Amino acid sequence: MKRKKRIAILGSTGSIGTQALDVISNNLNSFEVETLTANNNAELLIKQAMQFTPNQVVIANEEKYQFVKEALANYPIKVFAGEKAIAEVVQFSSIDIVLTAMVGYSGLTPTINAINAGKTIALANKETLVVAGEYISKLAIEKRVNILPVDSEHSAIFQCLTGEFHNPVEKILLTASGGPFRGKDINFLKNVTPEQALNHPNWCMGNKVTIDSASLMNKGLEAIEARWLFGLQPSQIEVVVHPQSIIHSMVQFEDGSIKAQMGLPDMRLPIQYALSYPERLKASWPRMNFADYPALTFEKPDLTVFRNLAIALDAMDKGGNMPCAMNAANEIAVEAFLCGHIGFLGMSDLIEKTLSKITFIKDSGIEDYQQTDKFARELALQLI
Repeated sequence: MKRKKRIAILGSTGSIGTQALDVISNNLNSFEVETLTANNNAELLIKQAMQFTPNQVVIANEEKYQFVKEALANYPIKVFAGEKAIAEVVQFSSIDIVLTAMVGYSGLTPTINAINAGKTIALANKETLVVAGEYISKLAIEKRVNILPVDSEHSAIFQCLTGEFHNPVEKILLTASGGPFRGKDINFLKNVTPEQALNHPNWCMGNKVTIDSASLMNKGLEAIEARWLFGLQPSQIEVVVHPQSIIHSMVQFEDGSIKAQMGLPDMRLPIQYALSYPERLKASWPRMNFADYPALTFEKPDLTVFRNLAIALDAMDKGGNMPCAMNAANEIAVEAFLCGHIGFLGMSDLIEKTLSKITFIKDSGIEDYQQTDKFARELALQLI
């Protein structure tokens, strides 16, 4: 009998984390929960810990440490608090796979520590590769660590490449739903509210990812992530708007053949594939019926209306510390939009103004990324 894979979920109370626990609960013969971490949602973290009894939990908000510790006092669960604790627990020898489902820049240090400790990474935190893709890629090769993509688009590419790793890729086609504002013009976007932007037509995601999807920044972040995950040049990455979200992405090979991975929009599938790879486990979620989708359509993204995608692709072309600065400014911009401090189009303005004041560093090390992130955030906050 195969030993169960022991999983650490960083960000267990978020959208990816909760769906990952759903996958695990349906495959208890294959997986067990070793570690759970949350940023602020202590109540849900406690419920999850009671259900799965991991060896340890971490609440990043240190003010909630006592609350979590007391709630789990009768359980054989170690309780830690603080961001440093999250970065430390990923190195525990009892962990096989680290699922990084934290949002934003906060996932970088734990991912680096997990790679250094030789853990397999199931990557749902795209910002890790956006901020420090070159560094992370080299480190993973050096430590002989597998980084398995969890994003539906990158999982699709990975699945298309399985059995094809020896064949050169001509390009990849990242599909985008177009979000809730596909086909809208700039005049419409001027008056968009956070509530409208959070109403995604196909996917159920956390607030930050949903806003990024509405502005198409998410697709820019995914393009940068794909560059480092699959060793591509920017010219080999094409974004295609596919409103039905049935084809999750495609790979075009040198002979012109294109492979596509298809399925209903359900994040549990790529999560399960990353955790179970190289095996596929039986799943009970709904199957796609082609009769329900008689037409699959494709179009080019409008880079004039959705400037965030253009900004991200430009940052990818420039390389160095520019994607890191862009990511930092975008995180500040999304929060400002959600809080009503700037408009939907103001996010692009804020990111562009921030990047115009950033000193470009072509060959960036980890300290350069840390300083760039800090400076870009401070600058973006001042510009608001």
